Amino acid sequence: MTHPPLAPPSVGDWIGVSDQALPVDEAWKWASLAHCGGIVTFCGLVRDHSEHRPGVTSLEYEAYLEYVVPRLTEVATQARERWSDLGRLVLLHRVGMLNVGDVAVVVTASTPHRAESFETARFCIDTLKHTLPIWKHETWEGGSEWSACAHDASPFGASVPPVQRPTKTS
Repeated sequence: MTHPPLAPPSVGDWIGVSDQALPVDEAWKWASLAHCGGIVTFCGLVRDHSEHRPGVTSLEYEAYLEYVVPRLTEVATQARERWSDLGRLVLLHRVGMLNVGDVAVVVTASTPHRAESFETARFCIDTLKHTLPIWKHETWEGGSEWSACAHDASPFGASVPPVQRPTKTS
C-alpha cells in the first residue's frame, strides 16, 4: 500500500505514517516558532546490528494503521498535558522496506527552553517505542524474523492493549 508523501498541517501536530522517506529537514523547520528557543529532533535509524544479531541488512515495518495514527495523536495529547508550553510537535513513522541508514521514526519538539524540548522528545520516542502497534521483519546474515516493536506498557504509565500482527493475504 502506498501512502502519500507527508506534508505538515497548517494547525495542530504533524502526525503521520508513510512508506516514503521521512522529511527530517522539513520537520524541524516546521517546528520552528518565534517564541520557541529549543527544538529537538530525534531520528531513529536502521542500524547494521541488533541484540545478538550482527549483519542486519534491512527491516520491514508493518503497522496497524487504523490504530497507529490515533495512538500517535494520543501520545501528542499526553505530551501537551505534561508540557503546556509545547510549541510544535512532529511524530512520524515509516513503514515498508528500509535499509541500513534509513530513518524509521522522527520526533521533533519545540518549546521556549531547551530542557523541555529534550524532555518532550524523549517522552514521545520512549512512549511510541513501547506502545505503537508496529511490527518489524528483521533480516540479517543468518536469517530473518518478525517481532513486535511495541511492548505493552510505557515507562511513563501509558498503555495500549496488545494487538496481533495482521497476516498478509494473497
